[in-house]
Amino acid sequence: MSKQWGFTTKAIHGGKMPDVHKAVAPPIYQTATFYYDTAEEGARLGQEIPPGYIYTRWANPTTRALEEKVALLESGEDALATSSGMGAVSAAVLTAVKPGDHAVAPSAIYQATYQLFADILPSYGVQTTLIPDSSTDAYERALRPNTKLLFVETPNNPMLGITEIEAVAALAHTRGAAAIADNTWATPYNQTPLTLGADVVVHSATKYLGGHHDVTAGVIVGRAEFIKRAKRQVRIFGATADPFGAWLVIRGLATLALRVERQNASARRVAEFLAGHQKVSKVYYPGLAAHPGHAVARRQMRGFGGMLSFEVKGGYAPGVRAFEALQVCKRATSLGGISTLVSHPAGISSVQMPKDVREAAGIAEGLIRVSVGIEDAEDLLNDFEQALRQA
Repeated sequence: MSKQWGFTTKAIHGGKMPDVHKAVAPPIYQTATFYYDTAEEGARLGQEIPPGYIYTRWANPTTRALEEKVALLESGEDALATSSGMGAVSAAVLTAVKPGDHAVAPSAIYQATYQLFADILPSYGVQTTLIPDSSTDAYERALRPNTKLLFVETPNNPMLGITEIEAVAALAHTRGAAAIADNTWATPYNQTPLTLGADVVVHSATKYLGGHHDVTAGVIVGRAEFIKRAKRQVRIFGATADPFGAWLVIRGLATLALRVERQNASARRVAEFLAGHQKVSKVYYPGLAAHPGHAVARRQMRGFGGMLSFEVKGGYAPGVRAFEALQVCKRATSLGGISTLVSHPAGISSVQMPKDVREAAGIAEGLIRVSVGIEDAEDLLNDFEQALRQA
């Protein structure tokens, strides 16, 4: 039974796909539409009564195989693949709330998610509160009688803050609200929010699930009833994953555990190195005992992840000098792939946040965010050492 398999066995063999040729590698059903032989069959498919498919914006065998795999890895009833991570976040959030409802999210989150809560939802008649930290107490203080959603991103972007998923989910449920957890940074290998009480998990599959910097996709995981409602959002807004993108994520999932294990180990080494460096004032990594969320992360995570941030002493100018001096690490947006990527949040990835919001969230001018890849750890350490000499 597939639910009893180990993580990588599920990632490789989970999910069903029709294939009369019995190919070892899953086929790509690169088609926009599917034909039917009779009007009766077309009517059945139009009502989504299986077996069969009618239109790729609705569903596709390759995309469906991806959904089944991720649902299995996240311990969810069902999943829905989307064309991007924000397609997943937006569809999940818009499924959970309606005009007149209230939603809560931390201000220190992915900048597009921040804009969704700060700008888009209010324009749809949804009240929002962006809390200054991601503690359970902060969520509780933000509650209103009409609160219907508590959104969690843990570890969060770019400060590596840790939220206690079980406590926030329990808090949401006391008010009849939903708890949605963005699990992009942790991955289902390191953390499974649904088993901790969250109602819905979202992923930017562009990151760790795909893992090779070559696909843009997203996934929503949760109860079958929620996924059914989310499908309407995805189909109407046109955020369905394409079959080739879905196939790329399927390929990435096969090596997810192998990559994440190495990234966990290398990120810890990099964090420990930076924590002892004379030109670094702070390091944000939940695997360090000094991190304020370390104890919670140990309880709810299998590994501490491949993401970290650090502040270069002196602020903006020294931080940029070190940032631009890196040679192995690539200066690029995104994260979670085989190459180590670095970004400068105050100048790039969080630049669309108002400066006062960035500062309140702790995003300093000299902060550098690091997505550790699978390169040899010694080469990464040497790269940071030579770059910091330029700071």
